[in-house]
Order: sequence, then C-alpha cells, then structure tokens
Amino acid sequence: MALLADDDRHYMDLITQGLLGATVAQSGMKHKEAKLATVTGFVAGLIADADILIRSSTDSLLTIEYHRHFTHSVFFIPFGALLAAMLCLVFVRGRLTFKRLYYYCFFGFMLSGVLDAFTSYGTHLFWPLSNERIAWNLIAIVDPVFTLALLAGVIISFRTGQTKAARLALGFCSLYLMLGAFQLHRAEQQMQSLAASRGHQIETYIVKPTIANIVLWRSVYLAGDEYHIDAIRVGLAETKVYSGTHIRKANIETDFPQFDRDGVQFADIKRFQHFSSDFLALDPGQENVLGDVRYSVSPTSERPLWGIVLDPDRQDEHASYTFFREVDSAARQRFIDMLLGREID
Repeated sequence: MALLADDDRHYMDLITQGLLGATVAQSGMKHKEAKLATVTGFVAGLIADADILIRSSTDSLLTIEYHRHFTHSVFFIPFGALLAAMLCLVFVRGRLTFKRLYYYCFFGFMLSGVLDAFTSYGTHLFWPLSNERIAWNLIAIVDPVFTLALLAGVIISFRTGQTKAARLALGFCSLYLMLGAFQLHRAEQQMQSLAASRGHQIETYIVKPTIANIVLWRSVYLAGDEYHIDAIRVGLAETKVYSGTHIRKANIETDFPQFDRDGVQFADIKRFQHFSSDFLALDPGQENVLGDVRYSVSPTSERPLWGIVLDPDRQDEHASYTFFREVDSAARQRFIDMLLGREID
C-alpha cells in the first residue's frame, strides 16, 4: 500500500533503524555516557543502510539487488560496528575509549539486519552462506507504533541517563513483534480457508501487512497459473475478507519470445524474478511492464507498486526499474475503510 511516497518510506525506515540502534546501545550504557551512547548507537543503526548508495546510472536494478544485502548480514555485524566506530571516533575522541565506543556501536548495529528481516521487503540475513532474502512479514516497513515506542524510550533514557526506559521500549517492541506473528498466523489461516472455499490448491503464497499497521493484510496466493489477491482484516474478535482480483502469473520462459535469451534485458528479467521471489505478472494497465505482485497501491489490486519496463528494441540496454505509486483520494479512503472494517463497494 503506497500511502507514502517511496522516499518518505525510506526515510521513515532509516529513522526506525537509528532509533533501534540508539535504544539497544542505551540498554547497556553507563549513566555518565548516556548522550554518547545514544548518538553513537543511532549512527551505528544507520550504517547498514549505506548499501542504498550502491547504484548505477545505467543499471537501475543494481540498487534493489544490493539494498539490504551484505551490510545486513549477521556475519557483517563486527565489521559494520567497526565502520561506525571509525566514523564516530572523530566526534568522541577523548570522551570515550575506543573499546567503549566499539561496544556502543556494536550494540547499535547488531539488530539492523534482523529488524529488516521482520518486514516484508527481504534481507540477505545469512549472506554469504545463503543468498535467500529473508522476510518474516511481521510488521510493515513503516509502522508508527513500533517507531514511536522506540522514540519514547530513546528520549527518556537520553534525558535521565537511565537504561530502564530503553529496556522497556525494547520489551514493548518485542511483544509487538510477537503480536504481529500472531496476527500473521490468523491472516494466513483465513487465506487458506478462503482458497479452500474457492476450490483452489495453493502452490505458493505470501501474506504481508499493509502500511503502518498489523490489522489489514495483503494476501497473494498462486493456484494453477493465476495469482489471487485479497485483503484480510484481522480484528480483535473476527476476521473480514475483502475479495480482490486475480492475474495470470508471468512465465519468463514463454512470455517473452521476442527477447534474446543471451541479451541484457532477459538477464534483467531473471534478476527481477529472483528479487521478487518469482511473484511476477505483466501489468494489465501498462505495456511491457513486468511487476512484482507482492506489492500494490491497494491491498486488493493486481497493479504493481514497482516493476521493470522492458524495451524489445533496446535489448542491449538494461531494463528500467520504476515505481508506480500514484494514489488518489478514493484509493486512500478505500484503504481506510478496509482498515476500519467498513463495508466497501
């Protein structure tokens, strides 16, 4: 659900990462080092997302390939903490020993990749042992409840110099993630019941939270050669299904006969297939757009939030990775109505 522009969501994601780093660092700080622990932890929490700077002017897929890649691996934590400590050293020289600085940076950095794995985007958490993108789908990339809890803990611990508020914030966020896991389980059960009622045999599926909540979920499952897309509201006592649409799964071996199998753009199709976990469909509203059906501007829509634009006449050039995030007032109101459990047309 694209109620926020992609840049806004990225900034919110960065803020959450920094706040988590600051909170974790505060949880093990000394009273007299409260301000230094907060700042260095915040900076360390941001370092993993420096991979967003890996980009190419001619290959736009390079950015999504390396975002949440090796810098988010659990095996990169000691090196990421060292990089953060080196960056912070100039500001804390003489006020912290390098050992204490590295300690705070290690705490600040260590959960960056893990936090991203709790979302639905996908993180190379165990690279280089595995190239799989881990996505546990427990919370949205932007979730104000999670972020505000961290913010409250950071501010209170920063002002008091005590670890209690930071630890309480981390405890609350842990419980919130557990609630997200419970909500996901309920949504998956409803999706399975829905598919059974339609006589569908599920081959693969994804259920993920929509933006900024763990109440309304987007369900996408493959039955035969079609993806079926629905919104599932998981309330306190009951669930409610908003039936969506269906779209044919793209087959990269048969749907692109005009593309040279050894060409640059066909290689890009396969790269995008890996990034999207093969949740691919041709956008019915735009020619030559191969979309990722896991994400859309509406929980029930088949129109992709992002995709690659192919050009058969320029097969020696890279495909263009593009966002389609236009959201009108009617789409926003429809999302709000579903989130609140209202009837919709």
